Amino acid sequence: MKSPVIWVTASLTAAIAVTATFLIATSTRGDNSSFASSAGQLEVQTMASGLVHPWALAFLPDGRMLVTERPGRMRLVTLQGQLSSPLKGVPEVWATGQGGLLDVITDKGFAQNNTIYFCFSERSGSGGRTTVARARLVDGTAPKLDDLKMIFRQDGPLSSGNHYGCRIVQASDDNLFITLGEHFTYRDEAQNLGNHLGKLIRIAPDGSVPKDNPFVGRDGARPEIWSYGHRNGQGLAVNPASGDLWEIEHGPRGGDEVNIIGKGKNYGWPVIGFGIDYSGAKIHESSAKAGMEQPIKYWVPSIAPSGMAFYTGTLFPKWRGSLFTGALAGQMLVRLSLNGNAVTSEERLLQNLNERIRDVRQGPDGALWLLTDSSAGRILRITPTGK
Repeated sequence: MKSPVIWVTASLTAAIAVTATFLIATSTRGDNSSFASSAGQLEVQTMASGLVHPWALAFLPDGRMLVTERPGRMRLVTLQGQLSSPLKGVPEVWATGQGGLLDVITDKGFAQNNTIYFCFSERSGSGGRTTVARARLVDGTAPKLDDLKMIFRQDGPLSSGNHYGCRIVQASDDNLFITLGEHFTYRDEAQNLGNHLGKLIRIAPDGSVPKDNPFVGRDGARPEIWSYGHRNGQGLAVNPASGDLWEIEHGPRGGDEVNIIGKGKNYGWPVIGFGIDYSGAKIHESSAKAGMEQPIKYWVPSIAPSGMAFYTGTLFPKWRGSLFTGALAGQMLVRLSLNGNAVTSEERLLQNLNERIRDVRQGPDGALWLLTDSSAGRILRITPTGK
């Protein structure tokens, strides 16, 4: 994974100009607000509203957006901020606790094959598990999903409604990486290679196991596992500067982490870490142990980071190469300045917005796009004032 993921289609390039024209011209969709930042004043524009706990945002080649709502709906959003009716063909989700319809991405070849991947909490017996699906988006006046196939189901003790993980990234070799939570109650299972709890997995687009996965052929280990010792991964992205896979996960009371993921590596949960239990009790043996990886950044107290994007656009030239994440408990957008694999500084943005930020993506127009996590969720577009 040393080559960055970069894909641009002719239709996407053309859509950038169209998108910019529509977005600047249409200011009637919501209030605009201005916030200070190291890059100057930021304009925050509401591009769409009326979403119920939106969880993930994916851009289509024509600039429209595909958005998931945690209760189990997936919608298309136009350049004018209009929401489609819920797409038909979305499987039933178990929308209990933190579960529901979660991440969604488009396939690298979407312009040719209309394929998407998404993950959700699926009911199984008395609990839930993370399931990954692929489908073909059928566009038109009544958009729907077709050719639906479940390509992965998490194995291990079931969740009562917590810690599903569920972020997806497609790498340059087309394989998929997916974060899987440890279901909160079963945190020790993150160290057990015999199930998928607290793991980051790697599968092919059809759900098969790549032959070069680190635990293929090892007795007692699930072959889909790429790394382990994770708590609840809520951010996942490929660093375009290095091609490395980066992950963000929630700690308990303190100890949210930014990790650079290595093949077959152990990230320590719950043996090592920087937090304590919600009761105040000690969880970890220590903060470091031989054979277990250290985060490159951690937060104490927790901010509950969610979503993740490396900025490569031109609207914010001072921020090129920065890593952005939303914050749920922290109710803000966080920018991390990087020097190679080191975090050199942190900037906390939009704190007066008072919104839980669930997802952050860079749009084809070079703006930052956010989802707010509430029963009246919004899609926000962040630009320099006047752009």
